[in-house]
Amino acid sequence: MSAARQRLFCIELDAVLLQAARLLDNGRDMLLVCDAEGRLAGVLTKTDVVRQTGRCAGASCTAPVVESMTRDVTTAGADGWLHEVWELMKTRGFKNVPILDPDGKPLGVLNARDVLQMLLQEVQQEENLLRDYVMNIGYR
Repeated sequence: MSAARQRLFCIELDAVLLQAARLLDNGRDMLLVCDAEGRLAGVLTKTDVVRQTGRCAGASCTAPVVESMTRDVTTAGADGWLHEVWELMKTRGFKNVPILDPDGKPLGVLNARDVLQMLLQEVQQEENLLRDYVMNIGYR
């Protein structure tokens, strides 16, 4: 979960698009847009910024991110099953999924690579247990 926390970066609803673009230039793929209480209000991706800046002229380049963000965000809870999150990511084609607490406040951003690594570790542990059982070694 520490990698998911490192990807967590919230900006405010009234932050300007150019500020978000600078933040996304630092290797981030997605910014979480949070309201004054710290709850998730939407997400802003590099694609969202490129789309909006490609159309902007003058004052519209300093528009708040709320005008460009995606409001209908697919999220997962911290108590969810990893397999379910992976299925969601696969089905919807997501690279990242925000993880929220029960109050709607972001805890982190889960990346598809992290999920795959954790699922692979789980499979390897199961294989080791099965091998030890079949070899009559017992459980370690």
